[in-house]
Amino acid sequence: MNTPRIPRLRIVILGLSITSSWGNGHATTYRALVRALAQRGHEVLFLERDMPWYAQNRDLPQPPFGRTVLYDDLDALRRTHAQAVGDADLVIVGSFVPEGAAVGDWVLAQASGLKAFYDIDTPVTLGLLRRDEAPYLKARQIAAYDLYLSFTGGPTLRRLEREFGSPAARVLYCSVDPLAYFPEAGERDLDLGYMGTYSADRQPTVERLLAEPARRWPAGRFAVAGPQYPPGLAWPANVLPIAHLPPHAHRAFYNRQRFTLNVTRADMIEAGWSPSVRLFEAAACATPIVSDCWAGIDTLLTPGSELFLVERAEEVLDLLRGLPEARRREVGERARARILAQHTSAHRAAELEAHVHALRSASTSREAVGSAS
Repeated sequence: MNTPRIPRLRIVILGLSITSSWGNGHATTYRALVRALAQRGHEVLFLERDMPWYAQNRDLPQPPFGRTVLYDDLDALRRTHAQAVGDADLVIVGSFVPEGAAVGDWVLAQASGLKAFYDIDTPVTLGLLRRDEAPYLKARQIAAYDLYLSFTGGPTLRRLEREFGSPAARVLYCSVDPLAYFPEAGERDLDLGYMGTYSADRQPTVERLLAEPARRWPAGRFAVAGPQYPPGLAWPANVLPIAHLPPHAHRAFYNRQRFTLNVTRADMIEAGWSPSVRLFEAAACATPIVSDCWAGIDTLLTPGSELFLVERAEEVLDLLRGLPEARRREVGERARARILAQHTSAHRAAELEAHVHALRSASTSREAVGSAS
């Protein structure tokens, strides 16, 4: 990328987790972003609450990029990291951070630089805010953050500004690290695979678009990878269930599949413009994506050319059994080219820099106007 770079920033990120990807999509997103920011010369400190369920499942206990520090509780955070937060050019608080609302209040009071909220769960957050049940963000805080970074784009950004008073709501989609996700030679021994933590609202779609095709095509080879599936859940005999896969195993899994299934949570479908990180990872591996339908997906990948949108089991089976191999490969390669051109972690780091630059420029202009008057 030939994106102009701004001067070196001191950045502090308080996120759910970067050390453990167990049961969350935050870790891979933060890893890609922090690595790209560090590569672009920025000083990044990631602060993570030391939680037992992540402590028992750390697949990257010491990230080799930026600096990661665990803290025990809110008091320890305030006591140990006040100076780092106070001196930073940019402090980012992420969604689902334990005691995140209290963390946010502290950051808003302590930080002298720009203050941002990074929502990797925006539709879920807005639903919780409607019921005043979000433990990691209060509606009153949105207007106080200089920047609201949302993994959901589209109309949601306008809503954050109009209804909640955000001075700058900007999309910052998930991304992919092209050094970690790429096509590999070898047999694609799975006709269709799916990777995702169990979710009750996603499961009917997984049943319709993967389990049902498996039942109708006993010779087909299918797989579902992810944690927290109910022990008694019965899959067809030709569906291989795989427990949680750590990020270092994702590329190999995508490269086993002829097609991969993308299934979106109900809140994300309703909001639209909410691509999962899995969409970018699969495309970077040139694995053709079979996806459910939602507003905005066509702005990321072109249906029929770079991915396939389906609603019924019959459509899935038509692709698995009837699409010529050359056409399958072509769609996968087109998707890979599109993602590498627009949705890598380097693109996200550059976009974040651009947001910071715009806010600083606006602040400087306001100060100049105030001095002149």
